[in-house]
Amino acid sequence: MCGIVGAVAERNVTPILLEGLKRLEYRGYDSAGIVTLDRRDNQLHRVRTVGKVQTLITRLQEEPVRGPLGIAHTRWATHGAPCERNAHPHVSNNSVAVVHNGIIENYQELRNKLTAAGYKFESDTDTEVVAHLVNQHLRYLGGDLMTAVRQSAVQLVGAYSLAVICREEPERLIAVCAGSPLVLGVGIEEHFIASDIFALTAVTQRFVFLEEGDFAELKRNCFAIYDWDGSKVERLSSYSGQMCCSTAVKGGYRHFMLKEIFEQPTMVAETLEGRIHQGRLIEDSFMPEAGWLLDRVQSVHIVACGTSYHAGLVARYWLEHLGIPCTVEVASEYRYRRIVIPADTLFISISQSGETADTLAALRAAKERSYLSTLTICNVAQSSLVRESAFTLLTRAGREIGVASTKTFTTQLVALRLLSLILGRRRGLNGYDEGILLRELELLPKAIERVLALHESIERLADFFSEKRHSLFLGRGLQYPIAMEGALKLKEISYIHAEAYPAGELKHGPLALVDADMPVVCVLPKDSLFEKVLSNIQEVRARSGELFLFIDGELETYLKGLSTHVLSLGVVPESIAPIVFTVPLQLLAYYVAILKGTDIDQPRNLAKSVTVE
Repeated sequence: MCGIVGAVAERNVTPILLEGLKRLEYRGYDSAGIVTLDRRDNQLHRVRTVGKVQTLITRLQEEPVRGPLGIAHTRWATHGAPCERNAHPHVSNNSVAVVHNGIIENYQELRNKLTAAGYKFESDTDTEVVAHLVNQHLRYLGGDLMTAVRQSAVQLVGAYSLAVICREEPERLIAVCAGSPLVLGVGIEEHFIASDIFALTAVTQRFVFLEEGDFAELKRNCFAIYDWDGSKVERLSSYSGQMCCSTAVKGGYRHFMLKEIFEQPTMVAETLEGRIHQGRLIEDSFMPEAGWLLDRVQSVHIVACGTSYHAGLVARYWLEHLGIPCTVEVASEYRYRRIVIPADTLFISISQSGETADTLAALRAAKERSYLSTLTICNVAQSSLVRESAFTLLTRAGREIGVASTKTFTTQLVALRLLSLILGRRRGLNGYDEGILLRELELLPKAIERVLALHESIERLADFFSEKRHSLFLGRGLQYPIAMEGALKLKEISYIHAEAYPAGELKHGPLALVDADMPVVCVLPKDSLFEKVLSNIQEVRARSGELFLFIDGELETYLKGLSTHVLSLGVVPESIAPIVFTVPLQLLAYYVAILKGTDIDQPRNLAKSVTVE
């Protein structure tokens, strides 16, 4: 969620760094800062502020910094409160400046050693130890900046990325990629580094993505990349001339909603960024200093509205499978009934905007009750829910403009999956099984990309819905909330009445609605319930219902002759199936709405953020 930008050039890099920070604002942050090396006095000049990047820009009008070498950062507080002294960059002995994303897990041990060596700490962060460590290697162990950074990195435990500059080497910028992504931007007689490609599209369209364990040396007229062992390596460069530079621009897509659907692989990867390292989940990377809380949680109570409520329902299945009792409540109902709260229950609110009135009211009511603590899962770092909750787990979906939530839903599910695994550790989830589940999560962006590649097939399916007025969505187990979300999307943007049911409930009433004019959509992964769902599908088929099946690739042989509308999503691991199977339903709703001619990005009667009860 933090953002790094760095540049080395012949020109003044301050405007480049500030533009990069503005483009990284969507990631979530509470403070910003910049440091440059000024040729006029050969000194590092640093300015940091709490709040928006615009606050930093305003301060720089009063305290300007300039120079051909600099680094900048937007920070979301982990170690240490949001305040100016904890904001990046961090500087050691007016010589070394560092910006950092990620978590240094052994920072306290390193801090103690550096303090004993005479270093004085000005902040509460884990990052400052890196600046002092690099300075220590330069001063006492000899060598150049690259050597000092390499020697320092060997001592660090965690997932992180770094950008480092030094007063004594005014034409070099060193970057490290160790569990938190970095991209190198290639210009003409200038080079750049950033956490994400969007930060640099104003100055270059050529990029090199650093790989795990890479060290990059950037100079004005060249760059070099070395692996963890110190061997020089080549990384493929790519051009991205069509890259959309702003989330407020459609970037060639017809609607924001379609753009945001296709952004999901990137945003899912962003939400996972820095939270998994070498096959294990790093708790402090998104729940810093919360170990005591997680150790005590005996049950979970989730409260949310709309799409976020559906995400909570999926999480209930995940948590209960790991032995953690969970209840899920619609926020608008929560305050108006007597709540029974088991001991050591964690209250979780989920919201895209963090300003949803019902969810915010539920949080405030919860704080007056006997919950263990409160946690919000949210996409907006500066929102009311974030400010008022004791703990926060941010999704990293970027700004979502379309009213119908798409990428925020999938990133909420990713965040909830990570949280369920953290709590599952405390209920006996072993390291081997956790590693398998994490590897499957890391496959998720590619799995979503495969579904998006089916968009033309899904668009053809939409033709069968354009004249319909009603439809049913079916799912069982983990897929029932996904069916609910699919029905909601169709209602929201096409204005077709759609309802979701557990497939086993068909014979308890909804089957009376099924006829040749009622499309029935079913999500069907290969799990322990798929044979039961097949029986439910046969009930629809026997009544001339028109079936639209989104299936796991392994089930194709089971479904011959059941329906002419079968779309395989490929082989999908069961643990990530709810996230993958929601994507074709989003696309189906979108293409149906196109045919209906509705206002897709701003459907009637709806608002992006519901700030009234």
